[in-house]
Amino acid sequence: MGRQLSNREDLKSIEQRLLWLACWIVHNANHLRDKEEGDVKVGGHQASCASMVSIMTALYFHALKPQDRVAVKPHASPVFHAIQYLMGNVPLELLQNFRGFGGVQSYPSRTKDVDDVDFSTGSVGLGVAITAFASIIQDYLSERAWIEEDQAGRMVALVGDAELDEGNIYECLQEGWKHNLRNTWWIIDYNRQSLDGVVREGLWEKIEAIFDAFGWRTVVLRHGVLQRAAFDQPGGNVLKRWIQNCPNVDYSALTFQGGKAWRERLMDDIGDQGDVTALLDTYSDDELTDLMNNLGGQCIQTLCDAFDAVDDDRPTVFLAYTIKGWGTPLAGHKDNHAGLMNKAQMREFQKRMGIPEGKEWDKQAGLIDPAKTQAAMDSAEFFKAGPRRHSAATIASEGPVFLEDRFASTQTGFGKILDAIAKSEAPIADRIVTTSPDVTVSTNLGAWVNRQGLFSRVGIADTFRDQRIPSAQKWKFSPDGQHIELGIAEMNLFLLLGAAGLSHSLFGERLLPIGTVYDPFVARGLDALNYACYQDARFMIVGTPSGVTLAPEGGAHQSIGAQLIGMSQDGLVSFEPAYLDELSIIMDWSFDYMQRGGDGDPDERTWLRDETGGSIYLRLTTRQIEQIHAKPRDNEEFRRGVIDGAYWLREPSPNTEIVIAYQGCVAPEVIDAAGRIGNDRRDIAVLAVTSSDRLNSGWTAARRARARGHASATSQIERLLETVPRNATMITVTDGHPATLAWIGGVRGHAVAPLGVEHFGQTGTIGDLYKHFMIDADAIVGAANQLTAGRKIHLV
Repeated sequence: MGRQLSNREDLKSIEQRLLWLACWIVHNANHLRDKEEGDVKVGGHQASCASMVSIMTALYFHALKPQDRVAVKPHASPVFHAIQYLMGNVPLELLQNFRGFGGVQSYPSRTKDVDDVDFSTGSVGLGVAITAFASIIQDYLSERAWIEEDQAGRMVALVGDAELDEGNIYECLQEGWKHNLRNTWWIIDYNRQSLDGVVREGLWEKIEAIFDAFGWRTVVLRHGVLQRAAFDQPGGNVLKRWIQNCPNVDYSALTFQGGKAWRERLMDDIGDQGDVTALLDTYSDDELTDLMNNLGGQCIQTLCDAFDAVDDDRPTVFLAYTIKGWGTPLAGHKDNHAGLMNKAQMREFQKRMGIPEGKEWDKQAGLIDPAKTQAAMDSAEFFKAGPRRHSAATIASEGPVFLEDRFASTQTGFGKILDAIAKSEAPIADRIVTTSPDVTVSTNLGAWVNRQGLFSRVGIADTFRDQRIPSAQKWKFSPDGQHIELGIAEMNLFLLLGAAGLSHSLFGERLLPIGTVYDPFVARGLDALNYACYQDARFMIVGTPSGVTLAPEGGAHQSIGAQLIGMSQDGLVSFEPAYLDELSIIMDWSFDYMQRGGDGDPDERTWLRDETGGSIYLRLTTRQIEQIHAKPRDNEEFRRGVIDGAYWLREPSPNTEIVIAYQGCVAPEVIDAAGRIGNDRRDIAVLAVTSSDRLNSGWTAARRARARGHASATSQIERLLETVPRNATMITVTDGHPATLAWIGGVRGHAVAPLGVEHFGQTGTIGDLYKHFMIDADAIVGAANQLTAGRKIHLV
């Protein structure tokens, strides 16, 4: 017991050092800003990070093991960076440049920070929920014996109480319950203050009830050891009852005012009741402040005991009562969310913490026994293995899977290609894991799932099959299954893809995650998609069916701006093939691209940073079109053009008057129109665009390269258009927003007529809607008539 107490004393020293460093990191950042911009302050969050110091000390230096993974809440960033600094994982100069260009990030980032970040901090709620999906992925790997069961770690999230307003947290809870979630800890910083005020009374009861309903263990850490010791004294029960009944706003105000205010309020409310009065008289004002501030989340002993008591894998939420601004002059004030100590307060705080002037960054300043504290830090198990970011071998593809269908949609082709990969039993087939938010069959994953099965740690029989009831689907769940079925929440889809797409780094095992979703509902999960890409997760998202081409479904299921999402989302390469051959080439390339991890040097042919790799977005369709083979499948130029973003379906000449550039399933309309225009005009060129995203990215990258001295830098779209006469007119066509392709006219200064969809659709046939939105063959011919000089083109 004495040894355990000694350990807690060492942790207390670490805690105090972290409190100082976290506050100093923020103060230093704003001190530098003062010099540059006058008295302008950025949000400081000294108070927000102070409330987390005790929790993070107990976690990182006592409870965590190297295989555990932690998602740090946004405003705990200075504490996280301070921990990494103390452990030698981040150099001082980066810490001194907190919030500055090239310094440690305001919120921890896997891709921007050099210290050991497990999960990037994103929009509130996302870092919480991804831990549950990371645990599910860990189970997926464990069931395959790719990682040992005894090496499974806990996925830990540090959560703000106001963060629990985010709906994606509750969507995640339900999904976790379906998948028998385990090995997940959420630690709620229950400081009862949010950005604009104080949290509503009784919230903790609702939190506890919700988590209990989904099978979680709830551990409420309300009182620290000082308070519990006081409660055991005569009159302590009265004090306990008063603390537990005190409104949040009053507790916050009294915390800010200090010991004298505490005493006056307690005596006013309790009155002279003998034992309790005598109990209060044993405390000085300063001691009374310490007592009332000694909540469970601010008490190292209480936190360590609680963490140690959980020795199974049941998901657990710790509701840790804390004080926002604990240990600082800002404690308890309702306006302290972005508060900063002023210079006088900071000097007094530095004096109280025992930090000599000029030693603010000294790792041992203010410590009573530096050697002992350093030994305690060095013994922390979490850090013993060093950096915990893994790598995994690349899984080679067997090459494109070409299909022989004469009429087919790209959505159907996608399903057939996956099924063929499954049948091949190639190594890559074992590493593909698919998922979908309740649209597995309608996005053509059915054949893959029938062959590979659904994942569950507990086997679930297919009742229809067992009872010999005919069904196209074989819904058998088992630990060997390779499809993770989700409910309809798209946020969960992208969080799961994000977790699976980090498997190589988090767990050292390669997965190739593929998710399908109705294309318009990409936008419903956009925050989580952005979060996954920001972490450099690797996955393929298939948005299908897409556009007004999904005619009978009406506007609610027809996507308009999804192409622009694909073009603008960093870390995501988007494609929209028209033909199966294109899709086959793209999918084969994508499996390799998802696994790349180069240093970012651009390819001097495309000027794209392909060697760094990334995620893939395929926009597919249910429209069946006749499959033409524009080029021989083994034609290297054709294959390269498909991947680089475009190739000539009909090449230009020096006399070309009109170029039609299209993307996606409007290809038949374009080919029809080109033939009709060609009857009256000469040399009509047709540009098949498979990725406006890659064309545009290559163009802008090449322009930047030329500005930096690479005079010969030329992108794919510049090469394709260099033989097109300057007086030619370009007509761009796509089932989506016309801006997707309209920019192409600016590459070489061509006049351009962009055709596309800008408004919500309605029910009807494809022909009806194409005509209404003017993306049919007649509209293309009409644009050529109106915008180009020369002989009039016949419409029929």
